[in-house]
Amino acid sequence: MNFELSHLPSRIEKPRKSGLTMMMDKGLSLRQAEDFIEQNAEYTDFVKLGFGTSYLTKSLEKKISIYKNAGIRVYLGGTLFEAFIIRNQFDQYQRLLDKLKLDTAEVSDGSINLAHEKKCEYISKLAKNFTVVSEVGSKEEGFVIRPAMWISMMKAELQAGSFKIIAEARESGTVGIYRSSGHAHTLLINKILSTVDKNDILWEAPQKSQQVWFIKLLGANVNLGNIGADDVIPLETLRLGLRGDTFFTFLPKNLQKQAN
Repeated sequence: MNFELSHLPSRIEKPRKSGLTMMMDKGLSLRQAEDFIEQNAEYTDFVKLGFGTSYLTKSLEKKISIYKNAGIRVYLGGTLFEAFIIRNQFDQYQRLLDKLKLDTAEVSDGSINLAHEKKCEYISKLAKNFTVVSEVGSKEEGFVIRPAMWISMMKAELQAGSFKIIAEARESGTVGIYRSSGHAHTLLINKILSTVDKNDILWEAPQKSQQVWFIKLLGANVNLGNIGADDVIPLETLRLGLRGDTFFTFLPKNLQKQAN
């Protein structure tokens, strides 16, 4: 850091298993990826090449290398996994991961109807050779999954071999664990947390208000994903209480009183 400040929350250092930040790359150029690395590498744990963008990205393998060489793990968006599955091309998907020298894979079923037992089977198969992150929740607005079902699916996917469970929100942050307004489904999230370890969940939180909400609920080392490339450092300032929204969150009461 450039200077010292007291009373900042402790951040787990990389490589870490909690306090994760996942940036969603929605089509950055190689130059933009390099610029991103220059400022954000130490604050970023995963980069997801969002939805099906890897199909169109120029110099894909070079971009992946840029991230990997900076100590950031890369994986392809879950929608691309589903695109392979609906075409009965799971073997080709595995070969693609090997060709791209990726060590992480996402399994999701937000766009297709996939029996949960079959989804867990894919997780188990991939977990033999890859770190698997699996996504729970529908991408369809208005589609409601009961809390008990969220919990059951999360537990089953962890047991099948998932490293982290991603709580679905899309890049818009208006479905899944959020209402169409972007506000958190508080009851759903609290019920999930009553049964599933918070460190096993990566919460998609593309909107600043959502990031603030989770930091205040679960602390500086909450796992957050679908973060924009320009929002990684702003998120880190939220985690440290160096932005107005969380300014008083981590300060001791005696210092808070001085501001009143």
